[in-house]
This record gives sequence, structure tokens and C-alpha cells, in this order.
Amino acid sequence: MVKVGLTGGIGAGKSEVSRLLASYGAVIVDADKIAREVVEPGTPGLAAVIAEFGEDVLSADGTLDRPKLGTIVFTDPQKLQALNAIVHPLVGARSAELEAAAGPDSVVVHDVPLLTENGLAPLYDLVVVVDATPDTQLDRLVRLRGMAESEAKARMEAQASREKRLAIADLVIDNDGPLEALEPQVRKVWQNLRDRTG
Repeated sequence: MVKVGLTGGIGAGKSEVSRLLASYGAVIVDADKIAREVVEPGTPGLAAVIAEFGEDVLSADGTLDRPKLGTIVFTDPQKLQALNAIVHPLVGARSAELEAAAGPDSVVVHDVPLLTENGLAPLYDLVVVVDATPDTQLDRLVRLRGMAESEAKARMEAQASREKRLAIADLVIDNDGPLEALEPQVRKVWQNLRDRTG
């Protein structure tokens, strides 16, 4: 088994790389997806979030109002830290279960947005960073995700710098260009990862 940490700044295109790797046969352990699962209604995770942030972070249907919570934590480092202290251990435990269920010859790709910020690089056999310039990230967040520029910049600033991400990279996928330039790079990375499984 090869354990890969996949990361990149918001708007860098990590989700697209993850989707391509899955299509080639990688087992994807998606931290964001798991982070949503561990705070679904009825979970201990959601109960802990409510205890910390109050009922105001719930939608009318009892689910977590993620945009509202995001607005609270992305402008206050202490509150972000409090949220991470609740969610990260739950995500870690579920990720370990999914990894254990993969076969011995698998390429297991842990899709982890905050891999750099949380010092998680040593947990993986190698780290793949999806890289894009801050200008490209900002453009994608505003144009494709419909974020206000100020919100997009706040989210980018809450993450590690591009330099810090690149410093932990074993392999870098340059996603500053069009989508068609991405696929050949991801295929090459996939071949590299398959070679490592023997």
C-alpha cells in the first residue's frame, strides 16, 4: 500500500485531481467529505459543535449551517482552532478505518485540504501538492464558486502559504492552466504511484 497525502490551496483544483486519481483506481479518503459526515444530525460531532458555538449554527432542518459556521471561524483564529479540535480527531479516526479497509496493493490517497497547516506530511509515504498562483485561486473562487472577493481572500489567508505547501511536496501538479493540461500530469503522477506499489 502506498499512502499519499494530496493537498492544495482553496481553488487550486485539488478536487479535480482527486476525481481523476479515483477514476484510475486510487482509493480516495476525502477529509472534507468525512468532516461533513462526522457533524451530521445525531452525531457526537454535531453535539460538540453546538455545545461550542450554540444553536445559531444550525439550519432550520437541524443540519449544520456550514456557510454560517465558516463565516464565524474564518475570521477568528481561536474559533477555528476550537472547531478543528472537535472535528479533526473524528476525521482522523474515520480516515484510519477507510485506509484499513483498502487492499495491500492499493494506492490510498488522503485528500486533505489542511495537510500543511496541521503538520500531517509525516503520516504519508509521499505528499502531492496541487499548485496554482494566488491570482488563479482567487479568480476561480470568485468566478466559479460565486464567492465575494473579500470572503475568498479571507479563506485563502486562513490557509498555509503557497511556499509552505510547496516545501512539503514530493510531487507537484501545476494547475495554473486549462483543465486539458491537468490530465496528462495526473496520469504521470498515477503511474509514479503505481510503480511504488510494485
